[in-house]
Parts: sequence; structure tokens; C-alpha cells
Amino acid sequence: MNEQRVALVTGSTSGIGIEIARRLLRDGFRVVVSGRSTERGEQIASELGDGASFIRADLTEPGAPAKLVDATVEQLGRLDVLVNNAAIDHTGSLLDTPIAEIRATFETNSFAAIECLQAAGRAMREQGEGGAIINVTSRLAHIGVPTMGIYSASKGAMRSLTTAAAVELAPLNIRVNAVAPGMTRTPLYEEWVAQQDDPAATEAQVAGAIPLGRIATPQDVAGAVAYLASPEAAYLTGVQIPVDGGYIAK
Repeated sequence: MNEQRVALVTGSTSGIGIEIARRLLRDGFRVVVSGRSTERGEQIASELGDGASFIRADLTEPGAPAKLVDATVEQLGRLDVLVNNAAIDHTGSLLDTPIAEIRATFETNSFAAIECLQAAGRAMREQGEGGAIINVTSRLAHIGVPTMGIYSASKGAMRSLTTAAAVELAPLNIRVNAVAPGMTRTPLYEEWVAQQDDPAATEAQVAGAIPLGRIATPQDVAGAVAYLASPEAAYLTGVQIPVDGGYIAK
């Protein structure tokens, strides 16, 4: 393979996604940044510099995941890595959450991600050189937290899909793995902390529950993704790396 490798990172116009795109660029990939906001996406791609490009996609629109993958291959000539990062948050009483909210959460976190995996897998099969698909799940796919049941279920579906897809796609040399971030310093996290009565005490409590004693950074998550996308992980498939400071190991 002489061509420069291409990575597509969904949901990469904010938070963890930006850092994943930045790290893969640093590792020598050409990277497609994707999200719903054209203005934001073009700004991010420009900030990331040479090797980064933006393709707009609302992955919940009919056919959007396949169109995104097709556009990536059309513009850059190939696809070697898909990072299934796009997701929305959800909190609410499990017994009282309306079915419309449940469906909306699964549309982005599960159904759209499955469609992205399918489309990327087909493109990699056509190229005949294999590839890597990395699903961003969550520690909440493994633990129970009140009010997070719907989100947990949507991420748990992707955790299960990772192992099943890894086995089915292995004959095509398509590796399917996952990373499961714990609490991470994203804009969403910072907003949540700021809303607490005592932000400093809340942050100390959160960090104190983590064996390594600190909250993850987006760069921590990006490092795990970069490893799974690299040749060094050529013999890994069907695994999930918990990027949670040891939280679920307790």
C-alpha cells in the first residue's frame, strides 16, 4: 500500500472527535472531518491544516452514512479507517422517557453508526486491502448509572456489534474494535460541572472515584484510537479498550 491512508471520523467537529482527527493527522493519515454544521466543520478542517477536509453529514438522514462514505472515497480515493464517534447524550428517568427520545438516541448512537460500519466495510471490501473500524462506545455500556439507561443501552448495542462484526469481517482483513471512554473533559463535561452547586467539590468527587485519580482528556481517548488504527494493532480485532483510568476495573 503506497497511497497515504485515509481516515473518516464522524462527529469530529467538537470534543473527543476533534482530538481523534488531530491525532490521526499527526500519525500521517489524510482525515475527513464530518458533522452537521458546515460552518463549524470547515473551520475545524482549516484549523487542523493540510491533510484535513470536511464533508457535511447528518447521519440520521436517510442514506446519509452511505453518502458520506461514498463522498470520502470519491474525494480521497480510498478509505482505510472509520472512527464511529458521532453520538448524542441522553439523561432522564428510565420509566418516564418518551419513546420518541429513545428512538432519537438510538438513531444516532446505534442505527447511524451501524450504517456507517456497513458502508465503510463495503468500501474496504471493494478495495481488497482490509481496514480498521473503531467504534467509540462508553464505560456506561458496562455499568449502571441512574438516568443514563437509554444512553447506556445505545452504547451497549455498539459494544456487542463490535465483537460480532469483528468475527464476520475478519476474512476480509477488516478489524473492528472499540474504545470506551470514561468521564472525559469535553465541553459537555465542563458545562455539566459548571452547573453544579459546588463545581470544585463535584470535580474532586468525580476524580476521586477513578483509580488513576484524574478525569480523562480527549487526547487520552485519541491515543487509544490511534493505536487501534495503526499497523501495531494489526492482530487485534473484537476488543474494547477502556479509557477510564481503571474505573470499570474496580
